[in-house]
Amino acid sequence: MTHDKHKEHEKDQKKKEEMTQPQAGMNPPADGSADASEAVAEAQEEETVTIPLKEYAEMMSKVDEYKKQVEEYADGWQRERADYANYRRIIERDQEETRQNILSETVKRYLVINDDIERALKKAPDEPQVAPWVDGIRLIYQKLQGILDAEGVKRIPAEEEHFDPNRHEAIMTEENSEVESGRIIEIIEQGYTIGDRVIRPARVKIAK
Repeated sequence: MTHDKHKEHEKDQKKKEEMTQPQAGMNPPADGSADASEAVAEAQEEETVTIPLKEYAEMMSKVDEYKKQVEEYADGWQRERADYANYRRIIERDQEETRQNILSETVKRYLVINDDIERALKKAPDEPQVAPWVDGIRLIYQKLQGILDAEGVKRIPAEEEHFDPNRHEAIMTEENSEVESGRIIEIIEQGYTIGDRVIRPARVKIAK
C-alpha cells in the first residue's frame, strides 16, 4: 500500500468513528444526575430541625403571652364597641328628648290660639249676616286642627272621667249628690298629649 493510499484509509476510518460516536445533546446523560436530585429532595423532606428545650420553652412562653394580648385587645375592642353603642343610644335619646321639648313648647303656643278660636265659635252669633265670617273662622280652626294632628297632638279624655292627677288638673270642686266623688263634671280647659307626654293637663271641675 502506497503512502497516499494509507493516508486516505486513515481518514476514512476516522470519519467512521466520528459518525458512530453520539453527538452532544442527543442522548440524556448517563451519570445518574436525575436520580441524585430525587435523592437530595427526599433527604430534605425527611430532615428534621431540633432546638434546645430551653429555647423551645421560651418560644412557647412568648406564644402564650401573645395569645393573652390578643384576648385583651379583643375584650377591649368589644368594650369600646359596647360603650360606643351605649353612647350613641344616649345621644339619640337626648336628641329625641330635645326635639320633643321644642315641639311641646311650640305646640303650647298654638294651643292658646286654639282655645281662643274654640271660645269664639261657641259664642258666635247665629245671624245670617255674620255667617260668612263664622264659616271663615271655622275654616281656620279646622286648618289648625290639621296641623296639631300632623304633629301627633291628641286631646286628653276628660268628660265624665275619673280624676287622674297625671292627666288632669282640678281647679274647681263642687258638691253633687248625683255624681260619684272624684268624677269630672266639667272641662274648663282642654288638655293635650304628644305620644305619652302630657304637654298640658286638662283643667277640670270635679265632684266631691
